[in-house]
Amino acid sequence: MIKLRVRDAMSPDSAVVGPEHTLRQAAVRMIQNRTGAATVIDGTLPGPCVITERDLLHAIADGQDVDMERVGDHMQEELITAAPGWPLADAAALMVKHGIRHVIVFDGPELAGILSMRDVVRVSGIAEHIEQAETTAA
Repeated sequence: MIKLRVRDAMSPDSAVVGPEHTLRQAAVRMIQNRTGAATVIDGTLPGPCVITERDLLHAIADGQDVDMERVGDHMQEELITAAPGWPLADAAALMVKHGIRHVIVFDGPELAGILSMRDVVRVSGIAEHIEQAETTAA
């Protein structure tokens, strides 16, 4: 049995924004990169942060203007990360433990990409079983 690693599933094209970007700009970057989270990087921050689609939805639900609100006011400063060489199961367990759907992947100090729960499902073969079940049920 092949032991999958984070590098086998992650997307190397992580959306990156700064804290001064608007929420709309962050959403556009996430869509362009086909991800539900963006890494927030800026020299004035103590380290990288993250903004997720959930953060954007909360702002919209609260009636905030996505063209005026800044990423820095909505980002998550506690970043959960993984490394490309980690076992994929360990990264998935970390996501479940913290109730998150994305981990930012760093190779040492360098941003390597992002891993989503969807990526985990895609490479684990679970998605194929779901498709087969849906086809059988139809």
